[in-house]
Amino acid sequence: MTINVTNKEADTLTRKLAEMEGVGVTEAIVIAMREALERRRNKETPVETAARLRAEFGIQLSESARKPLPRSVYDELSGE
Repeated sequence: MTINVTNKEADTLTRKLAEMEGVGVTEAIVIAMREALERRRNKETPVETAARLRAEFGIQLSESARKPLPRSVYDELSGE
């Protein structure tokens, strides 16, 4: 199977990674794709990030903070 890279930046980045890792261009592409897929699999959702940060900094939400804001707040923010 062939991968044809015609983008100069992609070629440059791939070659830099290959040199850093001491591997060929094909193996550098495999490394980069594995790492990119792993990052996406392990990516936190915004809700998970907020929960992690609250736990890390010892912040607890009050009951009023758990309720959605009224539409008027969003209208005011958008200038309506």
